[in-house]
Amino acid sequence: MKVARICFALLALAATSVASAREADTVSLQIQNDEPGAQISRQLFGQFAEHLGRGIYEGIWVGPDSSIPNTRGIRNDVVAALKELRVPNVRWPGGCFADEYHWRNGIGPIEQRPATLNPNWGGVIEPNTFGTHEFMDFVRQIGAEAYLSVNVGSGTPQEAADWLEYLTTDQPTALAKQRAANGHPEPFGISFLGLGNENWGCGGSMTPEHYVNLLKIFARYSRNYNAKHPMLKIAVGPDTADTSYTEAVMQAWKGRNWSWDIDGISLHFYTVGGWPPKYLATGFGEKEYAALLAETLRMDGLIRTHGAIMDKYDPEKKIALVVDEWGAWLAPTEGSKEGFLEQQNSQRDAIIAALNINIFARHAERVRMANIAQMVNVLQAMILTDQEKILLTPTYHVFRMYVPFQDATFLPIKLEAGEYVYGETSLPRLDAIAAKDKNDKMWLSITNLDPNRPVQVEVPALGAKRVRGEVLSAPRIDSVNTFASPKVVTPQPFNATAAKGKIIVKLPPHSIAVVAFEK
Repeated sequence: MKVARICFALLALAATSVASAREADTVSLQIQNDEPGAQISRQLFGQFAEHLGRGIYEGIWVGPDSSIPNTRGIRNDVVAALKELRVPNVRWPGGCFADEYHWRNGIGPIEQRPATLNPNWGGVIEPNTFGTHEFMDFVRQIGAEAYLSVNVGSGTPQEAADWLEYLTTDQPTALAKQRAANGHPEPFGISFLGLGNENWGCGGSMTPEHYVNLLKIFARYSRNYNAKHPMLKIAVGPDTADTSYTEAVMQAWKGRNWSWDIDGISLHFYTVGGWPPKYLATGFGEKEYAALLAETLRMDGLIRTHGAIMDKYDPEKKIALVVDEWGAWLAPTEGSKEGFLEQQNSQRDAIIAALNINIFARHAERVRMANIAQMVNVLQAMILTDQEKILLTPTYHVFRMYVPFQDATFLPIKLEAGEYVYGETSLPRLDAIAAKDKNDKMWLSITNLDPNRPVQVEVPALGAKRVRGEVLSAPRIDSVNTFASPKVVTPQPFNATAAKGKIIVKLPPHSIAVVAFEK
C-alpha cells in the first residue's frame, strides 16, 4: 500500500491566551493514495434560494429600474460574487414556500402579475416579480443548474405537469407558445426536480403512506420533454432522525413499475441546538461554540442511519441521498422582521460549513447533492446585502476555498484527531479530508476545532516542491464581518517550500486551511 504519512504537532496555549511552554502533541494522519474513493460531486456545493425575507427581493432581485447595478433586475454584485463559488445548482422556489407556490402567478408581464400572500414567512406580500423566467435567467447568469421544487402540498399533478411542459417542450403547444411570448422561444433545461418539500410538515403534514401515493402520481406526470437536458427527480425524505419517510419511499421505489421513477431522496438537518432557535449568532462563548459544533457532527450519524435503510433496498446506490437543506439556524438578528430568518455569520459558522462539507465528502458514494440554507440574507448565508452594499460572510469564504474539491476524487485518510473538551462536550480536535483533482493535483483541507490551541502540521512533501493555499482564521470564535469592517474574517494566503522532504502548515485556533501540493 502506498501510504503518505503526515504528522501534526499541536502547540498548546494557556487559556489566558499567554503561550505555555508544555510540549506539543504529535498526531498522525495517513493518506491512502492507492485506494481512491468516490467522486466528490460538485453538486454537493449547491445553494438554496427561497422566497423568504430578503433572500430573493433585495438579495438577488432589485428590478430593472433600480439604481443598484443590475442585469434584467438581478444584482450584478451578487452574481459576480456567486460566480467565484462556481455554484453548481440552486434550489427554488422553496422550502415551505414551494408547497404554496403557483407558478402561473410568476409569468407574463410583471405589471400584470398578481400580488399574493407569503403566510409561511412573515405574512408579507409576495409580488411575484421574480418568477420562472427571472429564476432561469439568474441561474444562467451565475453558471448554475436549476433545481425546481413542484407544489405537492396545495398544488395538483396537472399544475406540475403544465409547468414542466411550459419549461421544457419544443413542440408548438399552447404552453410552449406562451413561453415564447414571454420571451423564451427555446425550451429551458431543468436538471433537478423536487417532488414536494417537507410534506411531513409544512408541506401538508402527510403520513409517509399518503405522500408515497402522491409521489407516484407526481413522478409520473411531471415529465421532462427536453431530451437534450436530462432531469433527475428527488423525492421528499426524512426529517432528521425520523426514518419513516426513508423506509416508505425506498420500499415504494424498490417495488415500482415502469410508470414512475426517482433518482434521489432528500434529507433536512439544521444545526439548531433545540427548538425554537435560541443560540445567538454573535456575542456567544465557548460553551455555545462547543455545543453547536457537537450538534453539527450529528450529520454523520444521520447519513449513516438513513443510508443503511437505503442500502437495504438499493445496495447499488442508484438513489442519491440529497441533503438539500442544511446549515446553522440561529436566533434572528435583533430588530429584524419576524419570519425573515436573518442572522449574522461568524467564524463558528465557517467551521460548521467546513465540517458539513467534510462529512458529505466522506459519504460521497451516497450523498451526491446538497444545498446550504440559504444563499443571501437568510440563515447561514453566503452574502448579506444592505441596499447597494454587499458583504461576504465567513461561510462564503469556506465555499470559495473548497472549490478545488468539486468533482475531485476522495482520498481516504486515517487521522488520530485527538480531543477538544469543554465541560461535558468532547469533540475531535481536528477534522480533515483529502482529494485529487482531474489534473492529478492533491488537495488537503484541515479544520482546527480547538478555539484555544494552534496547530502545526508537518506534511511530507510527496514529491511536491511547495504547497499553496489559504487559511481562514479570526480574532475570536464569534468574529463577524460587518459593512463597516468587511474583512475581519478573510482568508490569508499560505505558501511554503519543502525542506528536508516536509512542508509545515500552521493553523491558528478555530481555523480552516485548504492547501494544494504543487510539483
